Parts: sequence; structure tokens; C-alpha cells
Amino acid sequence: MPKPRSTASRPETAAPTGVKVLPTALALLLVLAGIAYVVYYVTAVYDDQTPKRLADLGDWNWLIGFGLIFLGLALAARPSTPLGRGRGVVVGMLGCFLVGLIWIVVYYVTSQDASVPLVSELGNYNLIVGVGFMAVGFIYATHWE
Repeated sequence: MPKPRSTASRPETAAPTGVKVLPTALALLLVLAGIAYVVYYVTAVYDDQTPKRLADLGDWNWLIGFGLIFLGLALAARPSTPLGRGRGVVVGMLGCFLVGLIWIVVYYVTSQDASVPLVSELGNYNLIVGVGFMAVGFIYATHWE
């Protein structure tokens, strides 16, 4: 029968860190700001072309809005946030993969009809948005243990 190891010879394990409020709040704020920006652009700026400063940006508005969403989701993949640890990683990964896949499928199915509000305004940029969600899913996949 082997003798039990002493505590001095055991490998040290890192102490588990808790969820930090600042990265979690920042990730949530970025996602909500991106959603608000896209909604504001589609409802107020896209048709009326006012305010002129936002209308002059043209297609860059899509990059700003969806870029904020993707940045917030990527920041949420850090281990210091709830989505970046344990089962949250799987939820974030599969969620982003499914949203990206559904986004592209909806675009292809409705591209002739163009009755879906945001999909019709984005045009071929829908592919970039769908692939962007999938890319964020891959960020989560790299954190999966």
C-alpha cells in the first residue's frame, strides 16, 4: 500500500477566480450599445437621412453597430465573465454559431422576397454578419475546456 503524499509534494493548483463585474458589465454594455445603434440607424437614419453626420457614414454604420456587438460578445468570452467559464462557454459558442447560421439561412431564404426588415437593408452584408457571429463562436470554442 503506497504512502499518501505530503502536501509539500503536491502540485499547486491555481485558485479559482470569481466573476468580475467590470468585464461583464463592459461586455453587456457593448452588446446593448451595438443593438441600440443598429436599431436607431434602421428606424431613424436609414430612411430619413437625418442626422446628416450619421447618414454620411453610409455602410460604415453597419460596421459600427455590429462591430460593437461582436466586440462585446468576444469580451464576454473571457474567463472572468459568466459566459467565459464552465457551461457558459458552450452556451456562448453554440449560441453564436446558431445565430450566425440562422442569419445566413434567413438571408438566403428571404433574399428574393426582402420582407424581413433588417435583412433587406443589409443586402449582401448579411453574409458578413452571419460569418461574424460564427467567428465569435470560434473565439468561445478556443476557451472550451
